[in-house]
Amino acid sequence: MPTTVRGPDPGRQDPPVHDANRDVPPRPVVVVHVPGREQECDYEIESCVIVARRLAALQGLPFEGHHDPVRHAQRQPYLVPTDTLIGADAARRLGIGSPQDFFGGLVPDGFMATKAITQPLVRPHARAPSAWSPRFRDHTRLAVLRGYTVFDADDAREAARRLLDYGPLRLKPVHARGGMGQVVADDMAGVGHALAQFDAAALARDGLVLEENLTEVVTCSIGLLRVGTLVATYYGTQRLTANNRGAEVYGGTAMHVVRGGFDALLAREDDPHVRMAIGQARSYEHAALQEYPGIVLSRSNYDVAQGIDSQGNWCSGVLEQSWRLGGASPAEVVALEAFAADPSLQAVRSEVIEVFGNGDAPADATLLLDADDPRAGRIRKFTRCTEDPDA
Repeated sequence: MPTTVRGPDPGRQDPPVHDANRDVPPRPVVVVHVPGREQECDYEIESCVIVARRLAALQGLPFEGHHDPVRHAQRQPYLVPTDTLIGADAARRLGIGSPQDFFGGLVPDGFMATKAITQPLVRPHARAPSAWSPRFRDHTRLAVLRGYTVFDADDAREAARRLLDYGPLRLKPVHARGGMGQVVADDMAGVGHALAQFDAAALARDGLVLEENLTEVVTCSIGLLRVGTLVATYYGTQRLTANNRGAEVYGGTAMHVVRGGFDALLAREDDPHVRMAIGQARSYEHAALQEYPGIVLSRSNYDVAQGIDSQGNWCSGVLEQSWRLGGASPAEVVALEAFAADPSLQAVRSEVIEVFGNGDAPADATLLLDADDPRAGRIRKFTRCTEDPDA
């Protein structure tokens, strides 16, 4: 039977280690609300606060709630943003110089934080943001599915005509999460109907992804974490659950987490499909850091879809990146706590489980959050972490 791994008591705040040679107080940990990109529901903000509090305890730092630009201006806080940070101005204003300063991601331009970055343009001089790098595709050709990113309707129709030669395609709004707003089209009439729903100005500003549609899909999550001196990587699978309106939504992630980077993760995995997903995620991250200077990452997650294309071939490719605190982050932090508590521990199985309404609590799990959200209704989040018996 796997051994349950317990990190520090989430309700206890360990005092920071005092250095008699320093008069400067330890840096605080604070939550930063990203302007215009707030979390959808109150419980998501509460979940972010809980994760930030755990990250503070993990590093032996004080937690001071929400970021105050005046009070925290000279204290160089460790930041936990609610979303990906955008722009060099944000980096300067918040004092971010390295991955050691925050949990999440910083990108120079907004499109880099969305699905738009994943696919190439339909032609060399197609409309695109000025910072767009056509070389990104050179590095990720074998790491993503067949598809295009477009910024006007004419390019969208050209992309659709090319993709329909291979079978049905999927139109994906670049900001939507959890598959929301996506449309599958079998012909140009379906594409035209879908495009009619998009505002031209929004399309020009944000872009739209058109991608081949797979069936029998399994989505694998690959992640890399850097907090203090700890580095960990993982692969995991997501589960769906019914929310309080009966719709299928994200219900948690179960993951295998190892101490170390992508090489350490590959060294412990024999499944060829999982190894391919890990390799594709690593290639994607390497390409982003190389072709878009200014990206800074301490938490990265990649959704890799594996399924069957319209010709019956098995395919695998990165769908999108998440360079921000995400739904799997409670499980990530619990795993980091386990590694910090036991330096000899090399691998764990960690899980976050979301339960809507009055559903049964999972066995052997620890309650992380119990909220009655004005919009989402009652939701509870649980975590569970055990030593990996295969380690």
